[in-house]
Amino acid sequence: MTAAQWLLLVAWAGLTLYVLFAGADFGGGFWDLLAGGDVKGMPQRRLIEHSIGPVWEANHVWLIFVIVMFWTGFPAVFASVASTMYIPLTLVAFGIIARGAAFAFRKASTELWQQRLFGAAFALSSVLTPFFLGTVAGGVASGRVPLGIARGDLVASWLNPTSVLAGLLAVGTTAYLAAAYLTADARRQGQDDLAEAFRRRALVTGAVGPWSPAR
Repeated sequence: MTAAQWLLLVAWAGLTLYVLFAGADFGGGFWDLLAGGDVKGMPQRRLIEHSIGPVWEANHVWLIFVIVMFWTGFPAVFASVASTMYIPLTLVAFGIIARGAAFAFRKASTELWQQRLFGAAFALSSVLTPFFLGTVAGGVASGRVPLGIARGDLVASWLNPTSVLAGLLAVGTTAYLAAAYLTADARRQGQDDLAEAFRRRALVTGAVGPWSPAR
């Protein structure tokens, strides 16, 4: 194998780890959004906070690792993607920042309206961030990023049917991963009712997601 192929292999491994770990964190926000009202959704939200609390920020190290790998190993490709896709990538950066701040502020808030506000920001950014990451992947995969600085269409490169489908796939994948991980975490804590609820959600997202073989 050439040096470039080895670099691609290492970058792909880092990207896979980011999807598996940070993807589950984003999916936790997805289920936080659908948990229900303040009383009904409290057990689910506590489980989500317990599951992602120790590692939710550390997982972004894998994203930084992948970015640095492409930046140093394939600078021309990195520049092409970053310049053509700067709109969704900027939204991803804002989403990661908003998600982290909202998650921390909600735990520190004592007023109910503050918890609702920060909870909504955490949940929405957890859904939108992987969606925009997916649109970038869809644009690259469909050949809409030509080599060169900002040579691709700044809107159509990521706002097209392939990119939208890839964005939905990213959201669905994060929801599936989170449901599977939360099932195991709930069982470890002896919360069999929550484990069964998330097990059903994992089965449903796995069956109806955009990656389903039926499609």
